[in-house]
Parts: sequence; C-alpha cells; structure tokens
Amino acid sequence: MNIQTPVAKLKPEDFETDQELRWCPGCGDYAIIKSVKKALAEIGTPREKTVFVSGIGCAARFPYYIASYGFHTIHGRAPAVATGVKLANPELDVWVVGGDGDMLSIGGNHLMHALRRNIDLNILLFNNEIYGLTKGQYSPTSRVGTRSPSTPLGSVEQPVSAALFALGAGARFVARGIDTQQRVLPELLKRAHAHKGASFLEIIQNCLVYNDDAFAHFTAKDVAQDNQILVAHAKPLRFGKDGNKGLRLRPGALELEVVAVGEGGVAESEILVHDETNRTLANWLAAMDAPKFPVAIGVIYCNPGPSYEAAVAAQIEAAKAKASTPDLAALLRRGHSWRVGAS
Repeated sequence: MNIQTPVAKLKPEDFETDQELRWCPGCGDYAIIKSVKKALAEIGTPREKTVFVSGIGCAARFPYYIASYGFHTIHGRAPAVATGVKLANPELDVWVVGGDGDMLSIGGNHLMHALRRNIDLNILLFNNEIYGLTKGQYSPTSRVGTRSPSTPLGSVEQPVSAALFALGAGARFVARGIDTQQRVLPELLKRAHAHKGASFLEIIQNCLVYNDDAFAHFTAKDVAQDNQILVAHAKPLRFGKDGNKGLRLRPGALELEVVAVGEGGVAESEILVHDETNRTLANWLAAMDAPKFPVAIGVIYCNPGPSYEAAVAAQIEAAKAKASTPDLAALLRRGHSWRVGAS
C-alpha cells in the first residue's frame, strides 16, 4: 500500500523572507508583492520549484523578498537569464520581474525575443512611467511633456505602450492590471501562470516620489468607473456606473467608439463582446487611453501556442533517436590531422 503524506497548503506568509521590505513609503510595489504572495499560495507550486529573476530597478528587489529561488541579474537581461533557467529545467515556474525602464529600454531586445519565442515565462512589467531607482529620469513609457532631471523642459518623445509592444512582438498572452486592485491582480497573476508559453502582465504602478498620480486620470476613485473597463472573455465590453457605457465598432469604419447603452443610447446587441483570442481586437483595446476611451484592465489577449522549451526538448529527443551510439574515440580521430615538429 502506497501511503503519501499530504503536502501542506501554502499560505501567503510562507513566501515571506527575513529581509525587510525597503521601498519608499506609499510605493505601489508593496501592493504588488502582496498580490504576488497571495497568487503564489493559491497556485501551490512548491517554493523549491519557483524562481524569480529580476534586472535592475526598484522592482528588481523581488528575489530578496520572495522565499523561493531567485536571481538578481543585470540591467535589462532578466528575460535572457530566465530563458536559460527554463531551458535547463523546464519543470520550474519562472517569474521575470522588471520595470518599464529595465524591460523596455536596455532590455527591450531581450523582452522581445522571449515573447516571440514563446518561452514559458511569467513576465511581470511594473509600469510607473519613470526611472525610480536612479532618481526620476524619464523612461520609454513616459508621456509627452514629462518633466524630469533628464527632460527639464518636458519629454518630446512618443511613449511606448507596453501592451502594444508585447502584442507586436508576438506575445500570446497579454494582460494589464493595477497595483492597488487586490481582488483583480491576484486573479490575473494566476491566469498568467496557467498560460503555457510566455505570459506578459503589465502592472500599472504609482511612483509616489517621482511620478505621483501619473495614472490618476483613470485610477482615481471619482473617475475609475468611467475611465476603466474590466474585460472578460465572452462578456460585453461595458463599463461606467451601472454599465451604462459600452464599446462598439463605429458604423462604416473599422474603429472603436464609446456609446451609451440602453434608454437614449444603443441596443445591447450593438456592443462588442470580448474575444481574447482576437488579436485585432486586442490591439484596439491595448491602445485605448482615458479620457477618450476607458483603459482596458484584464486579459486582453490569450491564444496559446507551442512553447519554445517544449519544441527544443522535442528536437533534442528526435536527434537522439536518430543518432547512433556515440564513439568519443572515433570523433577525436576523424577529419584532418597535423604533425608538429621538424620536417
């Protein structure tokens, strides 16, 4: 008779370390790590099979604050290191953590290739639209006009949309959450983990010190209902107080528009239904910004495909099956040889 001792159910506090959390008071990272620990406990992967890989920046402290294996790597290279970890041991749950500067500036190339290869990594990008660790310089996601030590007259650059970047790189799972949404964010983290292949989750994060209220135009309580839309697969794209607004295709044009729903507005049948497998719709949703449109929160795109590490493993096994028994002596003696010495 095979008797197995049941594994104790994990709790969020099981992922706490002896390290003091050291972020600025009021930093969104405190809320994010709370959601991450909650999600990890509910996912239930043993801590010894969980790995956090980070680059450089405020977000990069995560490996110190999660009781699992971890690598604190160099600026922008976290996706590359995480790729090696996953290929070396595909059984590990590998989480990649970085900020908008780390991931989209010096690390943009590594992020792009991790996404297009569809490596089974859970990639979390904390977006506060600023460089926090190096004292508030503008970042690739900073909006036009952002004043910072590196742009004292205001940034003149068009910002990168993290979600659009991920979709353009070929990501097969793209989602967006907000640091303070403690009921929504853990569920998005679990969805990202359940996806087999590269999952990309942009987390909107407030930087109280260097870029406070950068997202207040859609996160503040008095405007959130009208300037956010929580998207869910197969559900109508409705938002606003009492769901009195919705998104539809503008008649005669391939573009979205916001309309009133119900009395004095359009019929429910005209409202678009979210299909998270539709890449065109995902691009429209990812590009929306307040106040003209609501900002899309939730799983914007999910369309699984073969993962890179699974394809590599299958290729290696196929090569082994075709190969004859290796003979090291024959390998060393084949080909040209040279004699060194007096002629």
